[in-house]
Amino acid sequence: MDLRKLKTLIDLVSDSNVSELEITEAEGKVRIVKGGGAMVQSYAPAPTPVYVNPAPLGAAPVVAAPVEAVEVGHTVKSPMVGTFYRSSSPGSKAFVEMGAVVKEGETICIIEAMKILNEIEADKAGTITRILCDNGQAVEYGQPLFIIE
Repeated sequence: MDLRKLKTLIDLVSDSNVSELEITEAEGKVRIVKGGGAMVQSYAPAPTPVYVNPAPLGAAPVVAAPVEAVEVGHTVKSPMVGTFYRSSSPGSKAFVEMGAVVKEGETICIIEAMKILNEIEADKAGTITRILCDNGQAVEYGQPLFIIE
């Protein structure tokens, strides 16, 4: 999505009674949430958050460039919207830790959706090099969860 279109959407949300706007197009998905400062997240083939700084009324918002580097390795993405859990119960040991070697099909986390616990399995064998979500964090469809090398 080009910057002019994004700015128009941000202005639309800030000038209306709408508190949240989400648009999906061929290039990806954009979500704008109105608050003290608006945050826009874009989920495309390689999701990259873009933060919009709060600006005085009438002033154009300033868009900061993302700081995060491109990940190397295979990304395990969330197959659904829900709550991310690293273990089967609050006191239990996490399914995987950083540096753990996993086999394809091995359970690596749980995503709770509508009171149903869904086991998420590694879709590739390798070593967990990054855990991208915190325990108890809400996750979106397609959001990166782990990096496996």
